[in-house]
Amino acid sequence: MDSALPGDLMVSIKVVVISGSLNPMSRSRVLVRHTVERLGSMQVDVSFVDLQDVEMKLADGAGGGRTEDVIALGEKIAAAQAVIVSAPIYNFDVNAAVKNLIELTGWSWTDKVVGFICAAGGHASYMSAILANSLMTDFRCLIVPRFVYATQEDFGDDRTPQMHVASEDLRDRLDELCQAILYQCRP
Repeated sequence: MDSALPGDLMVSIKVVVISGSLNPMSRSRVLVRHTVERLGSMQVDVSFVDLQDVEMKLADGAGGGRTEDVIALGEKIAAAQAVIVSAPIYNFDVNAAVKNLIELTGWSWTDKVVGFICAAGGHASYMSAILANSLMTDFRCLIVPRFVYATQEDFGDDRTPQMHVASEDLRDRLDELCQAILYQCRP
């Protein structure tokens, strides 16, 4: 896939990158930092959102739970061409904060290109981003099939303030996801 786009086209592509973990020593947040830096180096208009900083109540199915932060984030998602969600995997699924965000922002996701980055403790949960099926059917999202799945072996200085992506293979997969997002957003 040729990801080379003229610079003026890339700057016009808006990508929201969401860190879905609420853990202060989050592996998925480390993955987001790398992704945001990579997209920035590609001169993409990238916005970073950390769910730790978003006041969010539980979706109640009746329209409740939409705080000012959630409404603003829904508007940001709606204005973007693409969204990358980085989430931890708990009990063989993405965490509840990400699922709640999607319920609260709903139609903001319509027709978006969406990529997933998952961080898990082991290899058994690699199919956990099945949440993508809901996004495809409910909101007609185009899901980038290059999910990035990482485990604790991919990180250096794990669970410390110096934690970083140590695996060259993982860095390559994150770069491929960024390229695939841009490829799908091309005019």
